[in-house]
Parts: sequence; structure tokens; C-alpha cells
Amino acid sequence: MVGRKHVCALMGMGIDARYRKSNTSKRHPAHPIYPYLLRGLKIDRPNEVWAMDITYIPMARGFVYLAAVIDWPSRRVLAWRVWVTLDTMFCTGAVEEAMGRYASPESSTPIRAASSPVTSSRAYSRS
Repeated sequence: MVGRKHVCALMGMGIDARYRKSNTSKRHPAHPIYPYLLRGLKIDRPNEVWAMDITYIPMARGFVYLAAVIDWPSRRVLAWRVWVTLDTMFCTGAVEEAMGRYASPESSTPIRAASSPVTSSRAYSRS
């Protein structure tokens, strides 16, 4: 059995797991940074503001990515996609599905997404 202090000492030496880790937090320098549009906005009814998050799920051999579109006030998951690569196709698919199911044509619902290589791409910006 290995104690907690021994594991902390090993982690401090730079010893790490042998599997690949996701690379979702590195920003591409060519991708724009958008301003925060929700500052000072009172959000009090459903379908007013949506959020999108991308996370990874560790699997036995690698990992898969999960993209979810969430309604902020109700915290309801409106649409989600699971994919094996970090690609814009599955993110835009989740947004388009949520807009098809829940957004009315006259709605201009802002979508707040975490900064990532996918959400700052041109394909995602257009959807």
C-alpha cells in the first residue's frame, strides 16, 4: 500500500499518468476572443440565455468529448452530443438541435460558451 504523502511526493517530482490527456484549454492565437455580453443582464426566464460546455469523459482507451447546450435559468440540458474527436461538427450539431427544438424564429437567444479551440472557430461562430 502506498500512502498519501508518498503519492504527493511522487506527483511533485513530475511523475504522471501514462495515458493521453485532453487538450481542450489551449487557445489558438488566431481565434478571436469575444466580449462578455451578459454583464449586467438580468436573466429571469427560461430560453433567455443558453450556455454551452465541452468536457471530456475518460474511457478505457482514450476519451470521448461531450458537448452540452444548457438553459441558464432552468439549468435544463437542451441538447448534447458525444464525439471521439474535438471537432466543430458535433458542437454546431448540438447548437442546431437546441435551436430547432426550443428557439422560436424571432428569438435572439445569446449562447455563452467556454473558450476552447472549437467554440472560437469560424464554423461555431456562424451557428
